[in-house]
Amino acid sequence: MTIIDNAVYVDGVRTATPQSLEQTFETLAKHGGMAWIGLYRPTQQEMAGVAAEFGLHELAVEDAISAHQRPKLERYDNNLFTVLRPARYLDETESVEFGELHVFTGSNFVVTIRHAETAGVAQVRHRLEDRPDLLRHGPEAVLYALLDQVVDDYAPV
Repeated sequence: MTIIDNAVYVDGVRTATPQSLEQTFETLAKHGGMAWIGLYRPTQQEMAGVAAEFGLHELAVEDAISAHQRPKLERYDNNLFTVLRPARYLDETESVEFGELHVFTGSNFVVTIRHAETAGVAQVRHRLEDRPDLLRHGPEAVLYALLDQVVDDYAPV
């Protein structure tokens, strides 16, 4: 599995950068806070541990793995599954490239799944890490910032 970034935040501050998902789950259980796991095109087997740990609905996990979803927001119990379609303009070919970003949010976690090359998620993470006052609001603040970035990135397109 390609883990792009993996962190645990307590009170808006990155307190751990685990090297594996198992370490993330252990750190979260021991210290509390919020986990933010960034993945790139995971397989069904790779998502199984994340889904089991955070109680992700099997239909949403299936959608997140298969990609090619329309933009949407679905609630499954206490978790949200959001599909975003970021866009970027490619100067060299004078064309627009659409990506796909899936976001699972729960009470103490955010899982972002990319199905295309995009710098937007990393930009959001860095911006929020520079603003612990915003990041301490938890998963909802991350989802809001991701939505804001995707919409802002439409302007050049």
